[in-house]
This record gives sequence, structure tokens and C-alpha cells, in this order.
Amino acid sequence: MALIPYITFSGSCREAITFYQKALDAEILYSMTFAEMPPRESGEQQEGCAATVKMAPDDILHASLRIAGCEIMISDGAADNIPHHGYALNLMTTDVEEGKRWFQNLAVGGHITMPWQETFWAFGFGMVTDRFGIHWMVNIAKPAE
Repeated sequence: MALIPYITFSGSCREAITFYQKALDAEILYSMTFAEMPPRESGEQQEGCAATVKMAPDDILHASLRIAGCEIMISDGAADNIPHHGYALNLMTTDVEEGKRWFQNLAVGGHITMPWQETFWAFGFGMVTDRFGIHWMVNIAKPAE
């Protein structure tokens, strides 16, 4: 079993993919646009979420990214531009320089909510909301005593 975050971007998913590739070395595992959605057996185009939310043909229907060894799924398929609240994606590494680089890259065009620093539990920790409104924590945990 796996728990995989699924994040919607309401029209900026392609831009988010490019950003995460550069900021976090994200790898695209899969990507499909609304135009690439297969037709029904009758030959008619699927209506589904594309018609419901009025998506452009080049908007991302579904994509999967691998970031730091974990998968996230993303899409432009949100019916409303609902703000992202009540969660954060936590990136963990054992490499302080890598963590600091991730944090700095995610902060470009975003908003730092807790500056990068050493804490009692981490060699490095910081919180940032990226330019897409996604909340991130970057954590280099100290070993448990």
C-alpha cells in the first residue's frame, strides 16, 4: 500500500512540473493532457472532468512525479481554484546542503514561513509556501537519542 499526495493546480500544472524539475530534480513518471484523453468506445470524446471544469486541451489531466524517491500525482483538474491549506509536503534528506538547496529553490517566487535553521530536532529545517501555494517543510532530522 502507498499514500500518494494528489495536488491540483487549476491551470498551472505544466508550469509546476517545470518548476519542480528544476527546484527538486523531479522526474516525470507519467503525463497526459486533456486532449490526449482516449475517446469512448463510441468514438466520442470523453466528457468527464474536462467538460465539467472547462479545461483547455493542453492542460494536464494527470501526471506523476518522483521527488526525493517518493511519488506525487498532480493535475489541472480542479473545479475551483481552492487554496491549499491544512497540510504540508515534508521533504527529508540526510544531506544538509541538498536540503538547504531544496528550501532555497522552493522559496523562489514563494513565501518563507520559517527560515532555514538548525533546530533541536534537525540539522536543518525550514518551511516555505512555493509560488503555487503548496506548503513545504524541508527537514534534515538529527538521529534519535
